[in-house]
Amino acid sequence: MSDTLMAGEIPFTPDLSVKPEVVPFFDPQTNTISYIVKDSNSDACAVVDSVMDIDYAAGRIAYESADKIIAYVEEHGWKVEWLIETHVHADHLSAAPYIHGKLGGKLGIGENITIVQDTFGKVFNEGTEFQRDGSQFDRLFGDGDSYRIGTMTAHVMHTPGHTPACMTHVIGDAAFVGDTLFMPDGGSARADFPGGDARTLYRSIMRVLELPSEMRLFMCHDYGPNGRDIQWETTVGEERAHNIHVGEGTSENAFVAMREARDATLAMPRLIIPSLQVNMRAGQLPPGDKDGKVFLKVPVNTL
Repeated sequence: MSDTLMAGEIPFTPDLSVKPEVVPFFDPQTNTISYIVKDSNSDACAVVDSVMDIDYAAGRIAYESADKIIAYVEEHGWKVEWLIETHVHADHLSAAPYIHGKLGGKLGIGENITIVQDTFGKVFNEGTEFQRDGSQFDRLFGDGDSYRIGTMTAHVMHTPGHTPACMTHVIGDAAFVGDTLFMPDGGSARADFPGGDARTLYRSIMRVLELPSEMRLFMCHDYGPNGRDIQWETTVGEERAHNIHVGEGTSENAFVAMREARDATLAMPRLIIPSLQVNMRAGQLPPGDKDGKVFLKVPVNTL
């Protein structure tokens, strides 16, 4: 978390009068929800946390999930101005470059992508040819930065803890929280990946919960706890009152103890190895060999 901002401080004033249209796309293979965020006053939109399909056992890449987003945008005559990644995902591969190739748009992620690239560049033994400066993206966002989607101003909050580069994007009365929070009955994301920290995650969540109570919150994942239907939208007020990990005044120390104990029981995500190699490159596959063949590495006894 920024040294200049304490938990709870919001570096901008939300404008709840701006109400973007939000179109969700659920990927059942990774339990990811991607979004189109549309300006109500123009044809401009952004795509948040897109998914590239992979059959990991067969080593095959496909774009069915991304093609659904592309078809929706084209059908409605919208213009993609931004392709936003809330963080470097460890459970699905980004389709941002593929969508960019079809629809345009700038790629954006948090400025601490450089920390993630440095960490996992070493894990995957990428060598000096892999750039660790975030140059694969068009924009690296800092805490309090803003950007435009048509007539809307989008604001960015640094909300690390799950990863160092996690950002929450606040667009009018809608906030896209990545993996910082889940639905109230889902709690919060794990904090045991390299660069993650449960105490930092708690403070980031407290920042999100300082947003206005009626602010719509959109999740990046949902797993249907206790067999309920998949959901992805809630409010700050609902999270404050009912989140099973941080609701009703849960203390920082209590959260940290719970989160660390829970994380110790969790297996690695099924797609963490291909996801990190691709997503730290802004959704690009690793470069091919002299014959053009592309390979993903499996580090042994490292993660």
